[in-house]
Amino acid sequence: MARNSFLALALGKIRARHFLRGVATFLLVSITFAARYGQAPAAALPSEPRLQSVSVLGDVNDLVISGGKAEPVEYQGRKAIRLTTAPEQEEVLAILKRAQIQDGTIDCDIALKVTTPPGVRMPGFVGVAFRVRPDASHYELFYLRPGNARSEDQAMRNHAVQYVSVPGFDWYKLRREWPGLYESYAVLQPERWSRVKIDVHGRAAKLFIDGSENPSLIVNGLKGEDLRGGVALWGYAGEQAYFANLKVTPAEPVPLTNDGEVVGNWDVKYNSDYGRYEGSMNLHRDGNSVTGTWSGAFGQSQPVTGTWRNGYVEMTFNGTWPGDKPAPMTATLVGWIDGDAASGRMKVEGRADGQWVAVRKKSRPE
Repeated sequence: MARNSFLALALGKIRARHFLRGVATFLLVSITFAARYGQAPAAALPSEPRLQSVSVLGDVNDLVISGGKAEPVEYQGRKAIRLTTAPEQEEVLAILKRAQIQDGTIDCDIALKVTTPPGVRMPGFVGVAFRVRPDASHYELFYLRPGNARSEDQAMRNHAVQYVSVPGFDWYKLRREWPGLYESYAVLQPERWSRVKIDVHGRAAKLFIDGSENPSLIVNGLKGEDLRGGVALWGYAGEQAYFANLKVTPAEPVPLTNDGEVVGNWDVKYNSDYGRYEGSMNLHRDGNSVTGTWSGAFGQSQPVTGTWRNGYVEMTFNGTWPGDKPAPMTATLVGWIDGDAASGRMKVEGRADGQWVAVRKKSRPE
């Protein structure tokens, strides 16, 4: 019996050596074939990186805090992170260490408790920032104001959810220059959990509240300089901001770069709440300064002035409002240049508001 076991073991080793030699020969032939005919064996192809969701907020150590402190707590039956500002600080930002996003969705439960003395008006400010730089110097932000949502003043109610972009585009600038465009009404209540979803796609972002299929706020033409960055929790002085069940789900990004050139001849279409208008712009750039002319609706060869910042433009021109009673007017255009296309927001002060799109004319070969 021992002799038979020894023979079986020996035969097994011989078969294993033949098998391994066969596998090595097959791989060698496959690699040689691939080198000759330009096709690598499947095992040699690198795996593509996968877009994976990140669920966080289990530990304050997952956060980088600026302007205050974060504490793990339980609030209204949920494990949460509570943000409060440091003394003399206006806001607190907590950047998630393990979350980066260009395009995708951010889901989070948010609640707010106001801590100012009775009689002090405090509608509350609490939100989620995205495309955040590591030093917190630049970011996009959606925030909620639950106290405003319950106001008896309709104008205040319309300031219940808001968008800002830091730096350069705070609530005051956006509200005064583009009234009603970057804020809206939503059903909110202080000291109650609200489910917030932010959907980011290229230069557009939408804010959804409590599972609604319809967004409470849509922003076309995000103002930020960065197309990719971190995710952060945001709170304000005089309150306690609570966050739970945060999930970041990246998506395949829209292929964009923030370097569009404004120089050239452009065909422009303006679709406003008053009507549709067309024209053309001949634009030049010297550093960040834009000059040129507008011709078409509102006048011929009207001087255009403005600024350019890595593809983002703000331009104005004067002209004449058409109709039975022509009148002087001022038009303002803001938006992004992407290759040979451009789009954004346009208003004729006191007359019309809407969206503009433009296509750069191809120069003719000489």
